Amino acid sequence: MAQNAPKPPAGLKTSGRALWRAVMADYDLDEHEVTILKEACRTADLCDGLEALLAGNLMTETSQGPRVHPAAAELRQQRVTLARLIVALRIPADTSDGRLQTRPIRGVYGIAGGAS
Repeated sequence: MAQNAPKPPAGLKTSGRALWRAVMADYDLDEHEVTILKEACRTADLCDGLEALLAGNLMTETSQGPRVHPAAAELRQQRVTLARLIVALRIPADTSDGRLQTRPIRGVYGIAGGAS
């Protein structure tokens, strides 16, 4: 871990602890970045829980017939959240040629174009 790195927050599970250790091993984070990392770790654990809940049962039976399990939509949203939290940390990604890159995730962030 980086020098004087804080210990993982209480309550983290396997994925959250792994993410915490991976980031803290290589980076010294400011306090605001530690807060973002905590939320990313909790979100990673939440994704694991949702995946376990689905566990091959993507469909659920309702009074209107079979439907996609609501946890599937929530899992998708939590994965987007996790990606955005990780991007917010601005941790560079290694490329195959050894260069480091930081890129934002794609998505709608604001209104493009000038005022009329």
